[in-house]
This record gives sequence, structure tokens and C-alpha cells, in this order.
Amino acid sequence: MQLTLQFLGLALLATCSAFTFERIDKNDSMLLVVDHQLGLFQLVRDFGPEEYRNNILAHAALGKVFNLPTILTTSAETGPNGPLPKEIIAMHPNAPYIKRQGEVNAWDNSDFRAAVKATGKKQVIMAGIVTDVCTTFLALSLIQEGYTVFANADASGTFNAQVAATANDRMRAAGVHVVSQFAVSTDLMRDWRNTPGALEMLPYYDTYLTQYGFVARAHAFAVTNGTIQPGESL
Repeated sequence: MQLTLQFLGLALLATCSAFTFERIDKNDSMLLVVDHQLGLFQLVRDFGPEEYRNNILAHAALGKVFNLPTILTTSAETGPNGPLPKEIIAMHPNAPYIKRQGEVNAWDNSDFRAAVKATGKKQVIMAGIVTDVCTTFLALSLIQEGYTVFANADASGTFNAQVAATANDRMRAAGVHVVSQFAVSTDLMRDWRNTPGALEMLPYYDTYLTQYGFVARAHAFAVTNGTIQPGESL
């Protein structure tokens, strides 16, 4: 019994010591916008439509803020899946825009694979509709190809929360980092004193993360106009 406990303890210690916190490196990252199409948007039920519209625009905007190589792709957009939102296309007028004719998994398209490889980056930040197909299939393919993948859970949507959870579990089991949009943006920034830093990110959050934008607004007002109320200085 004692030997068994010692073995388990050593195994746990080995597992803990083997962990490496893999950071997002803005100098080695690309951004993929995968099938955020108007028709597919209507399938998303794990977010409200207003919230999800905001999330996919915020995802695309990360490429602008951090100057990341960005690739847009759609699946059979002349059919019911529809085109990308015009706001995303306007954000990235010079980005490769791969209009797949039928491939469900974007990695099955040779033009898309070539565009990804041409970036020379090894980290991938991605999101798509739907989470269990467009995001998951591509994420697993990229892992198999040796890329580090960060799946933006806030900008990937699907039929319901249960389907999303199952897809996210499948990706995590394969080594995909399933993370929030705030986690992606702050790890790209790393330090408020960086560039991009507070000067660029506070307007970004004011547009796309209302809670944090209002924190900044309240702080700015307090600094320029505020007074400490009785009992406030604790």
C-alpha cells in the first residue's frame, strides 16, 4: 500500500513538472476567420445574436490591432451558408480570402493550406461556425500538422451549449487550447505598457468588451472629475 502511494505521488509529481505554459506569441501567430458566414450565423444558439455578432467582429479585429497575418475562408458561400459579414471583409481588404467550393474541413482545400503555410507562423488563433465542425475539424488538422492552436471559444458558435462542450472537450483532448477572447487578447498584449498596449487595447475593449470599456470610462472620469465620497477611502 505504501509503495503504491509512493508510486502515485511520483507519477503526479512527474505530470506536474512536465507542464509547460505555452504563451501566445504575437510575433509567431496568425489569425483565422473560419466560416463566419451569414447563413451559418443563424445556426448559432449557444450565444444570443447580438452578443455573437460582437464576438466574431472582435475576433476579426484582433488581426488589425496586433498586425497578425489574417486569413478569411468560407465554405460554399454562394449557397445557403452565405458570405462573410461585410464588416469583416472591410477590416481585412488585403487578406487572403479563400472561398472553398465544397470542402467542409478548410484544411482539405489546397489554397487554404498554402495560405496558412505562407505566413511562416506556428501558432494559430482561430474561430468558426459551427464549433463542432468548422472549428474542430480544422483545429485537429492543424494540431496534426504540428501547429499550436488557440480556439477562441467566444467566437465559435453552434447549435447549443451541450454540442459546444462536447466539441471543446474533443479539441482539448487533442491538445488544442480552448480559450476566451479576453484571454487571447491579453496574452497577445502581455503588458499594458507594450505596443499594442493600453493605448490600443482600451478602445478595443470599449468597442467589443463593454464591461471592461466601462471600467476604463469610469476610471477616466474619476481621475479628471471625481472626488472621494465619505466612507469610500477604505
